Amino acid sequence: MAKKQKIAVVFNEASAEFYIKPEKEDKKVFNFIPFFEVNELNPIEEYELLAERLSGAGYDAYTLNICDDITLMIKDAKKNKPDCIFNFIELYKENARLEMNAVGVIDLLRIPYTGASPLTLANCQNKVLAKRILKIEGIRTSKFVIIKEPATKYVHHLKFPVIIKPAYEDASVGIDNDSVVNNEKDLKNRIEFILFDFNQPALVEEFIDGRELNVAVMGDKNPVALPISEIDFSEMPVHLHNIVSYQAKWDPNHEAYHKTIPICPAKLLPDIERAAKNIALKAFNIMGCRDYARIDIRLSKDSQLYVLEVNPNPDLTEGAGFLRSTEAAGYSYVQTLEEIIKFALARGC
Repeated sequence: MAKKQKIAVVFNEASAEFYIKPEKEDKKVFNFIPFFEVNELNPIEEYELLAERLSGAGYDAYTLNICDDITLMIKDAKKNKPDCIFNFIELYKENARLEMNAVGVIDLLRIPYTGASPLTLANCQNKVLAKRILKIEGIRTSKFVIIKEPATKYVHHLKFPVIIKPAYEDASVGIDNDSVVNNEKDLKNRIEFILFDFNQPALVEEFIDGRELNVAVMGDKNPVALPISEIDFSEMPVHLHNIVSYQAKWDPNHEAYHKTIPICPAKLLPDIERAAKNIALKAFNIMGCRDYARIDIRLSKDSQLYVLEVNPNPDLTEGAGFLRSTEAAGYSYVQTLEEIIKFALARGC
């Protein structure tokens, strides 16, 4: 009998106590009609379930929470000698910019691992650098300025409305309904919120009004663009902007979470669909992505495609954005995980 391949599902959740549920929790009462059921699993439970699903598919899979201690991963690698690390490390010491450093340690351990390299993670997380790289390669992105220091007045040549984001975060961190502004006063307030609360530069972009497309790309040497998913804003109330904010992604108790409704496959004209997939593949390759990524694109009202972000290692929670596209392409949840593992093992260390 062939030896089972050992897969370490590695993540970093240093504050596990945060997920302890109260013995008695009051039932949430919404002042709107919720669209989604609340997922009762916390991230740690999601990783454990993922490992269970892999074990059920014939792998020797286990989870490892490094708890902000990279030496735990080094010790585990020596002890358990995994054939592949399924990398879910997204930040270290509460700093998203240290994600690439943690993944760099995996590189030094010479163990095959899933997803992006440290260089790709660094380049994609630096939103300004990513936009400049894409622009040089002929991929359209919205006009922008970067603000590094507070000032009495912020000089720019952008057209309102604009959207203001932290320059070095991902997963919509720092993006909420107040991120979209229509005047200089609100612009100043939001820029200074980013500068002082996030302690990093503020990226100010012209807001592209239109449809939001998520193009999942899977593969390594020969990546493929999967069926496109669209975020439908048609149910968004007038007091909320048509954006995928942090609350829309991660807070099931927020109205935006229930009003950003995915449609997959998106209903697009054939030439628009083809162009969006080609742009996504080009962006995937330019930024050095591998195995799996999601490229977020805005389709403007005049039918122009703008790349918003290139997201390496997107969320692999069952039913999440990337998985919607793989399901539409005919992959089951476990088959998607297996494909990603196969890419990593074929690439080696």
